[in-house]
Amino acid sequence: MAIGKTDGDMSQAVVVRDLWKSFRLYHEKNQFLKAAVLRGRRARFEEFWALKGVSFEVPHGSTFGVIGSNGSGKSTLLKCLTGILFPDRGSVSIEGRVSALLELGAGFHPELTGRENVFLNGAILGLTKKEIEERFDAIVDFSGIEAFIDTPVKNYSSGMFVRLGFAVAAHVDPEILLIDEVLSVGDEGFQRKCAEKIEKFRREGRTIVFVSHGLSQVEQLCETVAWIEKGDIRRIGPAREVISEYSGESRQAMTVEGEIGSRWGSREATIDGVRLVDADGIETVIFRTLDPFRVKIDFTTHVPLRDVVLNMRVDTLTGQPVWGTSTRRANQQIPLVNGPAHVELSIDSLPLLEGTYELTLAVTDWTEMHPYDHWEKKVRFEVRQYRSNDIALVDIPSRWTVVLDPREEGR
Repeated sequence: MAIGKTDGDMSQAVVVRDLWKSFRLYHEKNQFLKAAVLRGRRARFEEFWALKGVSFEVPHGSTFGVIGSNGSGKSTLLKCLTGILFPDRGSVSIEGRVSALLELGAGFHPELTGRENVFLNGAILGLTKKEIEERFDAIVDFSGIEAFIDTPVKNYSSGMFVRLGFAVAAHVDPEILLIDEVLSVGDEGFQRKCAEKIEKFRREGRTIVFVSHGLSQVEQLCETVAWIEKGDIRRIGPAREVISEYSGESRQAMTVEGEIGSRWGSREATIDGVRLVDADGIETVIFRTLDPFRVKIDFTTHVPLRDVVLNMRVDTLTGQPVWGTSTRRANQQIPLVNGPAHVELSIDSLPLLEGTYELTLAVTDWTEMHPYDHWEKKVRFEVRQYRSNDIALVDIPSRWTVVLDPREEGR
C-alpha cells in the first residue's frame, strides 16, 4: 500500500491501483470494561469491504466524475485519495497540489467565526497566513456571506457552510481539486457560480475529481465517468455513455416495444405525447433553419406533485449534445399538478443548421435528479437549410467588414 507522488507516467495526475478498503461492522458493543470482562471476548463484528480492487487513472487537466448509489463507496474512495483514510491494499499516487471539499464545513470549528475559519481552513489546505490575507477578500466575495463573516459558523445554515468551504478550497489554487457532492447544496445561483469556477479550472488545465448524485452536473462538467457499485468499478468511459447505462439500471429502465429510444423513471408522472409544430401550426418532423419551432408536451401526474420540471435536450445523431433547457432553468415554475397537464416550448428562430437531430425529454422533481419519466431520444427530426450558407451545427448571426486601406478603418 502506498500513498504519495507518482514516479511513473507524469501525464497522469491521479493513479489508483487495486485499491481495497474495509470497515468493521459491529453487531454489539462493549460499553464498559466490566461488560468486556464478563463476556470474556470482544464485541462481535463482520468485515465490510467498501472498496474492492478499484483501479483507474485521471490525466492531468481532465475532469473525472464518480457516480453510484448511496453506500457504493464513492466517498470512501475520495477520502482515500486525500489521505484521510488509508487503504488496506493497493496504492494511490497523486502528482500535484491537492485541495479537497469532502463534506460541509470540513475543517471548520463551530465556535470560531467565518473569518477565523477561513484562516484555519486555509492553513489546513497548505496556505501561509500571508497568502490567505491576499486572497481573503476574493474568498468572502465568492462565498457571498460578507454580512455573516464575523459570526460563529455554528449559526450558519448548511448552504452558508458549503459556500464558505468551497470558496476557500477554490482559492487555494490547487492543481487537483476533489469535490464530494457539495455542489448539490446551495441555491441555483451559487451552483452556477461553482460550475463556472470549475470550468475556469478546466480551461487552466487543472485536474478535477467530482463525486455527485447530480447526473446532469456530472454530464455537463466531466469528460470521463467511473460508475462504482458495492465497492466495485462497474464501468469507466465517456460521461454520457456511462450515465445513460447507470440511469437505465439504477432507475429501473422500462423500454416499451414500438417506442423510440429508451425510457425510465419512477412513473409518478408520465409523458403522454410530444408533438413538433412548424410556423403554420402543422405537426411535422421537417423544419427549416431560422424558421419557428415549437414543442408541445402532454404529461400526467398520477399523484399530486408540486414544482415539477420539464427537461429537453437536442443531440446530433452521433450523440453530441447541442442544446438543453428546462422549465427550472428558464425560471418557469409549474404549480401543483394532479392529473393531465400541457406545456409548450417556443423557439422563434430555429438556429440549427442542416442535419438530423434527436430530442430527449424528461419530467423530474425540482432537483432534476429524480426522474418521474425520462424518455431518451423520444423524437427524431430533420432541419433543412435555405436562408443560411454556414456550416457545422448552429446559425450565429454575424457580418463581415472588409477594410482595404487600414487608414480608413473607424472612419
